[in-house]
Amino acid sequence: MTNKLSRLLRPSGIEETIGLLALALAVFLAIAAAASAHSVKVGTLELKHPWARATPEGAKVAGGFTTIVNTGTEPDRLVSGTATFAGRVEIHEMAMEGDVMRMRPLPEGIEIPAGGEVALKPGSFHLMFLDLKAGLKEGERVKGTLTFEKAGTVDVEFAVEAVAAGAGKKDDHGGHGAAPAEHGKDGHDHAG
Repeated sequence: MTNKLSRLLRPSGIEETIGLLALALAVFLAIAAAASAHSVKVGTLELKHPWARATPEGAKVAGGFTTIVNTGTEPDRLVSGTATFAGRVEIHEMAMEGDVMRMRPLPEGIEIPAGGEVALKPGSFHLMFLDLKAGLKEGERVKGTLTFEKAGTVDVEFAVEAVAAGAGKKDDHGGHGAAPAEHGKDGHDHAG
């Protein structure tokens, strides 16, 4: 034992020890990152890292996001959702119309193509959590469900990320989770 310890404490041994410690730290961080990136499976669908934006005080809406991968040979459709923290959940789409970013509900849901994927992300398809019962705080996890035409209903835990999560990206509209005054007069238009 003394021989091994003296070898590790020699100048070249110290470098070896630091290298081993750095490797151990890198492995630990990789495991921690994998634990925080969660996914849910139902049938042939996988929901990768469901998340929601934290909300400023007084906000009554929040956005929900995930990537849905369909490994099956038939398309499926996201048709509805529920959330313990919101009065209702709607499926929405953001799209530019001229110079205005418009948000509209998709009452028919979103098709998830066979062998494909659909990203629910800021500035595109997303979930709207409406009539929030309480604000969403960064770092917490909140529960809901998503219902698919073929795969059925799946319990989902949304990781709450920063208010500005996804901000600064070209496709980000920045309005979900923002105070209602930041929305257009009908709550669905955003100046481009």
